Amino acid sequence: MKEDLLYFVWKTSHFTLNGQLTTDGEIVEVINPGEFNNDSGPDFFNAKIRIGDTIWAGNVEIHINSSDWQIHNHQIDPAFNNVILHVVVNNDKIILNSKDRAIPTIKIKYPDALEWNLMRLTNSGKWIPCEDSFSAFDSFTKRMWLENLLVERLEQKTKYVFELVERAQGSWEEAFYQSVARSFGLKANALPFELLAKASPLKVLAKHKDNLFQIEALLFGQSGLLEVGEIDNYLSELIKEYKYLQHKFNLTPIEGHLWKFLRMRPTAFPTIRIAQFVKLVHSSTSLFSKIIEINDIKEIVNLFQVDTSEYWETHYVFGKESISTNKRIGKDTISIIAINSLVPFIFAYGIAKGNNSLKDKAIKLLESIKPESNSITKGFEMLGVTAESASDTQAMVQLKTCFCEPKKCLYCHLGANLLLKSVEKKKVETIKP
Repeated sequence: MKEDLLYFVWKTSHFTLNGQLTTDGEIVEVINPGEFNNDSGPDFFNAKIRIGDTIWAGNVEIHINSSDWQIHNHQIDPAFNNVILHVVVNNDKIILNSKDRAIPTIKIKYPDALEWNLMRLTNSGKWIPCEDSFSAFDSFTKRMWLENLLVERLEQKTKYVFELVERAQGSWEEAFYQSVARSFGLKANALPFELLAKASPLKVLAKHKDNLFQIEALLFGQSGLLEVGEIDNYLSELIKEYKYLQHKFNLTPIEGHLWKFLRMRPTAFPTIRIAQFVKLVHSSTSLFSKIIEINDIKEIVNLFQVDTSEYWETHYVFGKESISTNKRIGKDTISIIAINSLVPFIFAYGIAKGNNSLKDKAIKLLESIKPESNSITKGFEMLGVTAESASDTQAMVQLKTCFCEPKKCLYCHLGANLLLKSVEKKKVETIKP
């Protein structure tokens, strides 16, 4: 048995808890089970419970055995002095708080079928635990849950945005620049691109922003890739310029071996992505401020659909000439950048400034971007859920990665409904003549 199941029973208040007696013989009425706490401290905050003739407001702690209170050292932790009720399966010990006050305790009750059905669900071995029952959920229920998951995913990404801004000493422009750089690397080269941006601060690039060649020298030099490839005139000049700039700004490049070229399309080589990123830096000023002002995906495409310098039109790597092609960044890549950087930053900035219209704009932007195509979206399509936009696919990713894969069915609206219905069905079958 896991305490998660007990949290579920308490949180849903689905099973009758009222009318039970504490270990001291007082009747309990749960007026409000409280708010579940994901951090340290009691399991539920701000509960409201009538015990005997008195209504108490405070916290609730839940354990399998009441002796777990002492195992977790709650008896010496003042954070647990406001616990008004201890909910357990086995009452094997009288427990006290740090003020030596006994905590009212009740034994939680629920149908055995609930635990059995949960075990069967989480051990199904399917692509998602409820795969066999997924079609039984009505479309409205699934749609509402996906909408909630989208907001949850954006709020999750907001935490990362705030961390970036904090590390950038409060500069939203610098943090945004680092995030966009990471997105330029897509999945394969996200980390080295992020390291490149951190090693090449915007304030350094800004000093030579009007000179495309110097921006290229700075970013390629900092990437550690100037030593990779055959030397030609352009590379020789780039190295020379970088050495000067490196000494001027006391720069340290990242390791060139971090970049991945293997099994990649040449147009996605990190050399091409860096060349495109150079053009973006060179052609845009106060990019984050512009992003906050944009209203639709067309404006984003206009800002980000950059190409490369002339050299890269006939090269994929240094020193090896190829057929001349324009290597303008594609709309699919721009969509990925918008999904992973632009939308989270607009949403986070809306939260930081208390501006709900920015949060709404972020969601509307996602709704205007075509759906992503990956193993997760394809899996849900096989189950009958067709994504209409990137807002749907982001919600699907949240569902699969944060609920289905870790098997948190008790925390999933769909999984919880399925479990509760299975118990209700068992009740009906039990009372049939």
